[in-house]
Parts: sequence; C-alpha cells; structure tokens
Amino acid sequence: MADTPQAAPATAQMSFSVKAQYVKDLSFEIPHAPDIFRRLTQSPAVTVNIDVNARPLPGGNEYEVVLSINAKAEREDETIFVVELSYAAVFEAINIPQEALQPALLIEAPRLIFPFARAIVADLTRESSLPPLLIQPIDFVQLYQQKLGAQTAGQA
Repeated sequence: MADTPQAAPATAQMSFSVKAQYVKDLSFEIPHAPDIFRRLTQSPAVTVNIDVNARPLPGGNEYEVVLSINAKAEREDETIFVVELSYAAVFEAINIPQEALQPALLIEAPRLIFPFARAIVADLTRESSLPPLLIQPIDFVQLYQQKLGAQTAGQA
C-alpha cells in the first residue's frame, strides 16, 4: 500500500483590522490672533514632529495605537500657530506572530490612520483662516527603526 500524503495542518487565519478610530486629544492655538492675520505676509517656518505608541487593551487581541502630531509655525521669533493632535485607533490582531506584532502596530497601523490625522490638521488650519498645513507622507518604517535604535541605545 502506498503512503498517502498527509494534509498540512490547518494554519490559523491572520487578521489585522481597525475596530475604531478617534481623536484622543486635540489642541490648537493662534497666540497672536487676530493681529497675526494682518502681519502674515510670507510663509512661516513649520516644524512637524511625529510619534507612534501602542499599548495592549484588556482582552488579549486588541491594541490602541496613538499617532501624535505636533506642529508649530513660526516667523522670526513669533509663533503663528501650534497644533497638537493625538489620533488613535483600536486594532484587533488575531494570530499575528509575536515577532510581527510590534512592526504591525508601529508601522502598518499608523500608515492606515495617518491620512485621517493629516486631514484633521489641514482642515483645522484652513478653517482658522490660515493656509492648510499639508503634512508630507511619513516613512513609518524609518520612524520605527529610529525608535528601535533609541531604545537600544537607552538599554546600552
């Protein structure tokens, strides 16, 4: 009797999905309004800082990912505006291997929610009688690698 090939063991289906997304915190200031609108004749220098953090939620398969955007526009020594946004989402990760979970949470998750956060910042600045702040696309792989490098340096 010939050997019959055995069926490969069934592998569990992996799933990574968004369950909810929301503004966790938002702050916007125009410290010198309304005078700044009369004096604003040229584009200000804008600095944007991005950070991503993730934490497990009770229950085992859900995680909160928070994308933080801090932007400041200045002209000479005068602040035009400051915006601080924490945009968050709850992700469900089912059967994601442990070694792939952190990259999924800190690279793929922010990549999915970034367009929504970017739109909030652009709309907020535009609705405040300022030119919309259009944040350039972010390389979340590079941000993740920088974060890993900083953690490694901190442990050394």
